[in-house]
Amino acid sequence: MKNNIKVSRKSLKLSQEDLANQCNVTRQTINAIENNKYDPTLSLAFNLARNLRTTVDELFIFEDEEKTK
Repeated sequence: MKNNIKVSRKSLKLSQEDLANQCNVTRQTINAIENNKYDPTLSLAFNLARNLRTTVDELFIFEDEEKTK
């Protein structure tokens, strides 16, 4: 699943550490999500969206695995 976290975070002038602190996770977690190495839990996805002033639908882009093959 791709996401727009980095773009949204930078538009708000937040560092990974700032966002991590707001969401009660580590900076490494934010980095892994931004680099599509980790899919967040549903509650973390909503928390990220709230802190980035957007919606989960705007923040995450679902890619159908069948279409990417």
